[in-house]
Amino acid sequence: MADRPTVYCGRYCFYKTILWTSSLLFLCFDSNGAAESFTRNVTAQLNPGSHGTTRGDLLHIRAVGGNDTLHFLFCSQGAPTLLLVHTNTSTSTVSVNWTQFESLNASGSFKVEPENSVLYSCGLVFSRLLEYDDVNNTAQVTPDLFPPYDLSNVSWSRISLSDMTALLCGEINNGSLCVQLSYFQTEGRGQNWPRLLHTANTSQLAMWLDGVLPRAPRSRFLLELQAVGGQQPLSQVEVERSIDDEFTPSIFKVAQWVSKEDKDVLGFVQWKPVAYRHTSPALEDATPCRHSDPERQSAEAAESSSSLIQAFYTENEATYGLNVSFGLAGDPFYNSTLYLSWTMLVGVGPPPSDGLSPLVLAIVAVGLGAPLVLLLVGGISVCLRKKVTSSSTLYEPIN
Repeated sequence: MADRPTVYCGRYCFYKTILWTSSLLFLCFDSNGAAESFTRNVTAQLNPGSHGTTRGDLLHIRAVGGNDTLHFLFCSQGAPTLLLVHTNTSTSTVSVNWTQFESLNASGSFKVEPENSVLYSCGLVFSRLLEYDDVNNTAQVTPDLFPPYDLSNVSWSRISLSDMTALLCGEINNGSLCVQLSYFQTEGRGQNWPRLLHTANTSQLAMWLDGVLPRAPRSRFLLELQAVGGQQPLSQVEVERSIDDEFTPSIFKVAQWVSKEDKDVLGFVQWKPVAYRHTSPALEDATPCRHSDPERQSAEAAESSSSLIQAFYTENEATYGLNVSFGLAGDPFYNSTLYLSWTMLVGVGPPPSDGLSPLVLAIVAVGLGAPLVLLLVGGISVCLRKKVTSSSTLYEPIN
């Protein structure tokens, strides 16, 4: 009977450790799991309300939820523009006065009705493509930029629709700049790197240069973006860090250009700071990218670039701009492949966030569990040794 407390102690410690480790793993996997899936009813219409050929295309993506609606408007009249409007009703619609809209100077010719249902809006404009000669391979942008490509002056193709994507391309210096919009009904992840996590509250924009002839032997590019909004514009960029790079190898950060009211995020543009130099991305094709700080700009700058911005916003709304530059010192130049692609998300509410992958969770579990097992084994060994020692020192019976 003397050994029962030792055995019970060992079993108790063993079961307690198993229970604790299992609880830890459950909590980790539970926190890694996706939030409850949310689905929207999504429809797409090209040039809504138009009865003839238009100067440029206007694609309307209507994503209806239980008691709200997201309107994504993708426009090729002027610089490529994505306008996101969030309303508090599932019956809101868009209205376009095409005669005024195509006159290029008619504010208010595009409306989301009822107008008092609008909760949030933001317009994102691909305004200019800039190029410089990185003579010293430092990736430091110098004032000696080549004359920029004003994307409002590019002759854009008609928007082509296929499998919940819309493609728009324009010719630049014997090559092409393309912008592809993808829209979603529910949560998922892109098939190609950077494999951004999307939700039903987001759309994805991918931009790529293909065959654009460089104007120098060591060319690097920058993309200028302008964001137009209401009282809470996209005014700051936050960089989140992670210890996991399962879906975007070697990239442990995500940048988020956000619109905030107090601490609540109303809308965002999110991207991984990486671009790729081939059509089928691989790890060796990745090139880091950087962003400048958002700076306040005049509203007229965005309005002059985009017919949609001018048509929707009737007042001089707050406008911020930033540049995204591609390549760091020592990275291959654009000339090496004549190809460059970059991807981002646009949406409302908190940006999607990746949890820890099963591989990282397993490493954490092993890292935490192994010391516990060693402590358990050590404790049992000490208990058994004490038992053997105490048994060997008992008094022997006197003959």
